[in-house]
Amino acid sequence: MQASTGSVSRGGLVWGGLGVIAFSFTVIFTRVAVAQLDPLFVGAGRAVVAAAIAGVVLAVTRSQRPTPAQAARLAIVGGGVVLGFPLLTSFALTSAPAGHGAVVIAVLPAATAVAAVVRTRERPGRGFWIAAAVGAVVAVGFALAGGSGGLHASDLLLLGAVVAAAIGYAEGGVLSRELGAWQTISWALVLSSPVMVGLTVFSATQAPVTADPAAWAAFGYLAVVSMFLGFVAWYRGLAVGPMARVSQLQLAQPVLSLVWAALVLGERLTVVTVVGGLAVIACAAVAVTIRRRGSAGSAGSAGETAGKPLVDVVGTAGLRRSSR
Repeated sequence: MQASTGSVSRGGLVWGGLGVIAFSFTVIFTRVAVAQLDPLFVGAGRAVVAAAIAGVVLAVTRSQRPTPAQAARLAIVGGGVVLGFPLLTSFALTSAPAGHGAVVIAVLPAATAVAAVVRTRERPGRGFWIAAAVGAVVAVGFALAGGSGGLHASDLLLLGAVVAAAIGYAEGGVLSRELGAWQTISWALVLSSPVMVGLTVFSATQAPVTADPAAWAAFGYLAVVSMFLGFVAWYRGLAVGPMARVSQLQLAQPVLSLVWAALVLGERLTVVTVVGGLAVIACAAVAVTIRRRGSAGSAGSAGETAGKPLVDVVGTAGLRRSSR
Protein backbone atom coordinates (compact mmCIF):
# COMPACT_ATOMS: atom_id res chain seq x y z
CA MET A 1 0.00 0.00 0.00
CA GLN A 2 2.79 2.37 0.89
CA ALA A 3 4.60 1.57 -2.32
CA SER A 4 1.51 2.39 -4.30
CA THR A 5 1.11 5.72 -2.50
CA GLY A 6 4.76 6.55 -3.05
CA SER A 7 4.48 5.67 -6.72
CA VAL A 8 1.45 7.90 -7.17
CA SER A 9 3.22 10.74 -5.35
CA ARG A 10 6.29 10.43 -7.55
CA GLY A 11 4.08 10.32 -10.64
CA GLY A 12 2.36 13.56 -9.66
CA LEU A 13 5.67 15.29 -9.05
CA VAL A 14 7.09 14.03 -12.36
CA TRP A 15 4.08 15.21 -14.39
CA GLY A 16 3.96 18.51 -12.49
CA GLY A 17 7.69 18.98 -12.97
CA LEU A 18 7.34 18.43 -16.72
CA GLY A 19 4.64 21.10 -16.81
CA VAL A 20 6.81 23.58 -14.91
CA ILE A 21 9.79 22.94 -17.19
CA ALA A 22 7.55 23.43 -20.23
CA PHE A 23 6.20 26.75 -18.92
CA SER A 24 9.63 27.99 -17.84
CA PHE A 25 10.66 28.39 -21.50
CA THR A 26 7.62 30.51 -22.40
CA VAL A 27 9.14 33.96 -21.81
CA ILE A 28 12.39 32.83 -23.44
CA PHE A 29 10.81 31.68 -26.68
CA THR A 30 8.37 34.58 -26.70
CA ARG A 31 11.38 36.89 -26.67
CA VAL A 32 12.93 34.92 -29.56
CA ALA A 33 9.72 34.88 -31.61
CA VAL A 34 8.82 38.57 -31.26
CA ALA A 35 12.32 39.58 -32.34
CA GLN A 36 11.24 38.79 -35.93
CA LEU A 37 7.49 38.19 -35.89
CA ASP A 38 4.79 40.73 -35.10
CA PRO A 39 3.83 40.40 -31.40
CA LEU A 40 0.13 40.33 -32.30
CA PHE A 41 0.79 37.40 -34.65
CA VAL A 42 2.80 35.58 -31.96
CA GLY A 43 0.22 36.14 -29.22
CA ALA A 44 -2.83 35.29 -31.32
CA GLY A 45 -1.34 32.77 -33.75
CA ARG A 46 -0.07 30.47 -31.04
CA ALA A 47 -3.59 30.26 -29.64
CA VAL A 48 -4.98 29.38 -33.09
CA VAL A 49 -2.59 26.44 -33.44
CA ALA A 50 -3.28 25.29 -29.87
CA ALA A 51 -7.04 25.56 -30.45
CA ALA A 52 -6.77 23.31 -33.50
CA ILE A 53 -4.97 20.68 -31.43
CA ALA A 54 -7.43 21.06 -28.57
CA GLY A 55 -10.37 20.72 -30.95
CA VAL A 56 -9.06 17.42 -32.30
CA VAL A 57 -8.45 16.07 -28.79
CA LEU A 58 -11.92 17.11 -27.59
CA ALA A 59 -13.49 15.47 -30.63
CA VAL A 60 -11.53 12.23 -30.27
CA THR A 61 -12.27 11.94 -26.53
CA ARG A 62 -15.90 13.04 -27.02
CA SER A 63 -15.58 15.37 -24.08
CA GLN A 64 -18.63 16.89 -22.42
CA ARG A 65 -19.76 20.09 -24.11
CA PRO A 66 -20.10 23.16 -21.89
CA THR A 67 -23.53 24.59 -21.14
CA PRO A 68 -24.31 28.19 -22.15
CA ALA A 69 -23.59 29.31 -18.57
CA GLN A 70 -20.27 27.46 -18.58
CA ALA A 71 -19.44 28.91 -21.99
CA ALA A 72 -19.86 32.40 -20.53
CA ARG A 73 -17.43 31.52 -17.75
CA LEU A 74 -15.05 29.99 -20.29
CA ALA A 75 -15.02 33.41 -21.95
CA ILE A 76 -13.47 34.76 -18.73
CA VAL A 77 -10.86 31.99 -18.79
CA GLY A 78 -10.14 32.64 -22.47
CA GLY A 79 -9.95 36.38 -21.94
CA GLY A 80 -7.31 35.86 -19.27
CA VAL A 81 -5.10 32.98 -20.43
CA VAL A 82 -5.79 32.71 -24.18
CA LEU A 83 -6.09 36.39 -25.11
CA GLY A 84 -4.78 38.59 -22.28
CA PHE A 85 -1.63 36.90 -21.01
CA PRO A 86 -0.15 35.78 -24.37
CA LEU A 87 -0.80 39.09 -26.12
CA LEU A 88 0.37 41.32 -23.27
CA THR A 89 3.55 39.33 -22.69
CA SER A 90 4.26 39.21 -26.44
CA PHE A 91 4.12 43.00 -26.72
CA ALA A 92 6.04 43.49 -23.45
CA LEU A 93 8.88 41.19 -24.46
CA THR A 94 9.56 43.11 -27.65
CA SER A 95 11.53 45.48 -25.42
CA ALA A 96 11.83 43.91 -21.95
CA PRO A 97 14.55 41.28 -21.37
CA ALA A 98 13.23 37.77 -20.73
CA GLY A 99 14.81 37.69 -17.26
CA HIS A 100 13.08 40.95 -16.32
CA GLY A 101 9.76 39.58 -17.52
CA ALA A 102 10.23 36.35 -15.57
CA VAL A 103 10.73 38.24 -12.31
CA VAL A 104 7.67 40.49 -12.74
CA ILE A 105 5.53 37.49 -13.72
CA ALA A 106 6.80 35.62 -10.63
CA VAL A 107 4.14 37.43 -8.59
CA LEU A 108 1.46 35.45 -10.48
CA PRO A 109 1.05 32.69 -7.83
CA ALA A 110 0.17 35.26 -5.18
CA ALA A 111 -2.02 37.21 -7.61
CA THR A 112 -3.95 34.08 -8.53
CA ALA A 113 -4.36 33.19 -4.87
CA VAL A 114 -5.92 36.64 -4.34
CA ALA A 115 -8.21 36.15 -7.35
CA ALA A 116 -9.20 32.72 -6.04
CA VAL A 117 -9.99 34.17 -2.62
CA VAL A 118 -12.26 36.78 -4.20
CA ARG A 119 -13.84 34.23 -6.53
CA THR A 120 -14.55 31.64 -3.81
CA ARG A 121 -15.36 34.24 -1.12
CA GLU A 122 -12.86 32.88 1.35
CA ARG A 123 -11.72 34.85 4.36
CA PRO A 124 -8.00 34.21 4.79
CA GLY A 125 -6.04 35.67 7.66
CA ARG A 126 -4.11 38.91 7.77
CA GLY A 127 -0.86 37.11 6.94
CA PHE A 128 -2.14 36.16 3.49
CA TRP A 129 -3.01 39.74 2.57
CA ILE A 130 0.28 41.05 3.92
CA ALA A 131 2.30 38.51 1.92
CA ALA A 132 0.30 39.18 -1.25
CA ALA A 133 0.64 42.96 -0.85
CA VAL A 134 4.36 42.77 -0.15
CA GLY A 135 4.82 40.54 -3.21
CA ALA A 136 3.02 43.08 -5.41
CA VAL A 137 5.08 45.95 -3.99
CA VAL A 138 8.31 44.02 -4.51
CA ALA A 139 7.36 43.22 -8.12
CA VAL A 140 6.58 46.87 -8.85
CA GLY A 141 9.73 47.94 -7.04
CA PHE A 142 11.79 45.58 -9.15
CA ALA A 143 10.20 46.97 -12.30
CA LEU A 144 11.06 50.49 -11.16
CA ALA A 145 14.63 49.53 -10.29
CA GLY A 146 15.10 47.86 -13.66
CA GLY A 147 13.44 50.63 -15.62
CA SER A 148 15.65 53.60 -14.83
CA GLY A 149 13.45 54.96 -12.09
CA GLY A 150 10.04 54.62 -13.73
CA LEU A 151 7.49 52.12 -14.92
CA HIS A 152 7.85 51.62 -18.67
CA ALA A 153 5.15 50.43 -21.02
CA SER A 154 6.60 46.91 -20.95
CA ASP A 155 6.31 46.79 -17.15
CA LEU A 156 2.68 47.88 -17.27
CA LEU A 157 1.99 45.24 -19.92
CA LEU A 158 3.63 42.54 -17.78
CA LEU A 159 1.65 43.57 -14.70
CA GLY A 160 -1.51 43.60 -16.82
CA ALA A 161 -0.64 40.09 -18.00
CA VAL A 162 -0.37 38.97 -14.38
CA VAL A 163 -3.82 40.37 -13.56
CA ALA A 164 -5.36 38.81 -16.68
CA ALA A 165 -3.83 35.40 -16.01
CA ALA A 166 -4.76 35.46 -12.32
CA ILE A 167 -8.43 36.05 -13.12
CA GLY A 168 -8.40 33.44 -15.89
CA TYR A 169 -6.65 30.84 -13.74
CA ALA A 170 -8.93 31.37 -10.75
CA GLU A 171 -12.09 31.05 -12.84
CA GLY A 172 -10.59 28.11 -14.70
CA GLY A 173 -9.73 26.38 -11.43
CA VAL A 174 -13.33 26.67 -10.26
CA LEU A 175 -14.74 25.64 -13.65
CA SER A 176 -12.43 22.62 -13.87
CA ARG A 177 -14.45 21.05 -11.04
CA GLU A 178 -17.32 20.74 -13.51
CA LEU A 179 -15.67 20.18 -16.90
CA GLY A 180 -12.34 18.66 -15.92
CA ALA A 181 -8.97 20.36 -15.82
CA TRP A 182 -7.46 19.94 -19.29
CA GLN A 183 -10.94 20.06 -20.81
CA THR A 184 -11.40 23.56 -19.40
CA ILE A 185 -8.33 25.01 -21.10
CA SER A 186 -9.19 23.09 -24.29
CA TRP A 187 -12.72 24.50 -24.45
CA ALA A 188 -11.39 27.97 -23.63
CA LEU A 189 -9.02 27.69 -26.58
CA VAL A 190 -11.71 26.43 -28.97
CA LEU A 191 -14.33 29.00 -27.96
CA SER A 192 -11.77 31.81 -28.21
CA SER A 193 -10.54 30.70 -31.62
CA PRO A 194 -12.81 32.94 -33.77
CA VAL A 195 -11.38 36.04 -32.11
CA MET A 196 -7.82 34.71 -32.24
CA VAL A 197 -8.14 33.72 -35.90
CA GLY A 198 -9.38 37.22 -36.71
CA LEU A 199 -6.46 38.83 -34.87
CA THR A 200 -3.98 36.50 -36.56
CA VAL A 201 -5.32 37.28 -40.03
CA PHE A 202 -5.34 41.00 -39.27
CA SER A 203 -1.72 40.86 -38.13
CA ALA A 204 -0.69 38.89 -41.21
CA THR A 205 -2.20 41.54 -43.47
CA GLN A 206 -0.45 44.38 -41.64
CA ALA A 207 3.08 43.01 -41.45
CA PRO A 208 4.98 40.38 -43.46
CA VAL A 209 5.02 36.99 -41.74
CA THR A 210 8.65 36.16 -42.36
CA ALA A 211 11.23 34.85 -39.94
CA ASP A 212 14.20 32.51 -39.74
CA PRO A 213 13.88 28.87 -38.58
CA ALA A 214 14.79 29.77 -34.98
CA ALA A 215 11.90 32.23 -34.66
CA TRP A 216 9.46 29.76 -36.23
CA ALA A 217 10.69 27.02 -33.90
CA ALA A 218 10.10 29.34 -30.95
CA PHE A 219 6.59 30.11 -32.23
CA GLY A 220 5.92 26.39 -32.62
CA TYR A 221 6.99 25.76 -29.04
CA LEU A 222 4.69 28.49 -27.74
CA ALA A 223 1.74 27.09 -29.70
CA VAL A 224 2.16 23.37 -29.07
CA VAL A 225 3.86 23.23 -25.68
CA SER A 226 3.19 26.47 -23.79
CA MET A 227 -0.46 26.72 -24.85
CA PHE A 228 -1.43 23.04 -24.75
CA LEU A 229 0.95 20.19 -23.85
CA GLY A 230 2.33 22.07 -20.86
CA PHE A 231 -1.18 22.41 -19.48
CA VAL A 232 -1.86 18.71 -20.04
CA ALA A 233 1.24 17.73 -18.05
CA TRP A 234 0.57 20.31 -15.32
CA TYR A 235 -3.06 19.33 -14.84
CA ARG A 236 -2.11 15.65 -14.92
CA GLY A 237 0.37 16.28 -12.13
CA LEU A 238 -2.26 18.07 -10.06
CA ALA A 239 -4.75 15.27 -10.66
CA VAL A 240 -2.30 12.54 -9.59
CA GLY A 241 -1.17 14.68 -6.67
CA PRO A 242 -0.57 15.30 -3.94
CA MET A 243 -1.82 18.72 -5.11
CA ALA A 244 -0.31 20.69 -2.24
CA ARG A 245 3.18 19.43 -3.09
CA VAL A 246 2.81 19.48 -6.86
CA SER A 247 1.42 23.03 -6.98
CA GLN A 248 4.46 24.39 -5.14
CA LEU A 249 6.72 23.18 -7.95
CA GLN A 250 5.63 26.16 -10.03
CA LEU A 251 7.37 28.52 -7.63
CA ALA A 252 10.59 27.26 -9.23
CA GLN A 253 9.46 28.40 -12.68
CA PRO A 254 10.85 31.98 -12.50
CA VAL A 255 14.20 30.63 -11.33
CA LEU A 256 14.34 28.27 -14.30
CA SER A 257 13.33 31.09 -16.64
CA LEU A 258 16.19 33.24 -15.35
CA VAL A 259 18.62 30.37 -15.95
CA TRP A 260 17.32 29.83 -19.49
CA ALA A 261 17.52 33.58 -20.17
CA ALA A 262 21.20 33.49 -19.29
CA LEU A 263 22.03 30.23 -21.08
CA VAL A 264 19.83 30.52 -24.19
CA LEU A 265 19.68 34.28 -24.75
CA GLY A 266 22.94 35.24 -23.10
CA GLU A 267 21.23 37.76 -20.82
CA ARG A 268 23.32 38.98 -17.91
CA LEU A 269 21.96 38.13 -14.46
CA THR A 270 22.38 41.26 -12.35
CA VAL A 271 22.23 41.41 -8.56
CA VAL A 272 18.96 43.36 -8.79
CA THR A 273 17.41 40.64 -10.99
CA VAL A 274 18.48 37.77 -8.75
CA VAL A 275 17.50 39.47 -5.47
CA GLY A 276 14.25 40.76 -6.93
CA GLY A 277 13.35 37.33 -8.28
CA LEU A 278 14.04 35.57 -4.98
CA ALA A 279 12.05 38.19 -3.04
CA VAL A 280 9.01 37.92 -5.32
CA ILE A 281 9.11 34.12 -5.24
CA ALA A 282 9.38 34.12 -1.43
CA CYS A 283 6.35 36.40 -1.07
CA ALA A 284 4.34 34.26 -3.49
CA ALA A 285 5.31 31.09 -1.62
CA VAL A 286 4.20 32.58 1.72
CA ALA A 287 0.88 33.82 0.31
CA VAL A 288 0.07 30.52 -1.39
CA THR A 289 1.06 28.46 1.65
CA ILE A 290 -0.96 30.59 4.07
CA ARG A 291 -4.02 30.46 1.84
CA ARG A 292 -3.70 26.70 1.36
CA ARG A 293 -3.65 26.17 5.11
CA GLY A 294 -6.63 28.45 5.50
CA SER A 295 -8.54 26.53 2.83
CA ALA A 296 -7.84 23.22 4.53
CA GLY A 297 -8.92 24.61 7.87
CA SER A 298 -12.15 26.11 6.59
CA ALA A 299 -13.02 22.84 4.86
CA GLY A 300 -12.52 20.74 7.95
CA SER A 301 -16.15 20.03 8.73
CA ALA A 302 -17.08 19.63 5.10
CA GLY A 303 -14.43 16.98 4.60
CA GLU A 304 -11.22 16.71 2.63
CA THR A 305 -12.95 16.48 -0.71
CA ALA A 306 -14.46 19.93 -0.29
CA GLY A 307 -11.08 21.40 0.47
CA LYS A 308 -9.15 19.91 -2.44
CA PRO A 309 -10.75 21.90 -5.25
CA LEU A 310 -9.70 25.11 -3.52
CA VAL A 311 -6.14 23.84 -3.50
CA ASP A 312 -6.61 23.06 -7.19
CA VAL A 313 -7.58 26.68 -7.83
CA VAL A 314 -4.29 27.85 -6.37
CA GLY A 315 -2.34 24.99 -7.92
CA THR A 316 -3.52 25.81 -11.40
CA ALA A 317 -2.49 29.26 -10.53
CA GLY A 318 0.55 28.71 -12.17
CA LEU A 319 1.22 29.84 -10.95
CA ARG A 320 1.27 28.69 -14.50
CA ARG A 321 1.70 29.54 -16.79
CA SER A 322 0.35 31.11 -19.43
CA SER A 323 0.66 32.06 -19.83
CA ARG A 324 0.38 31.05 -18.69
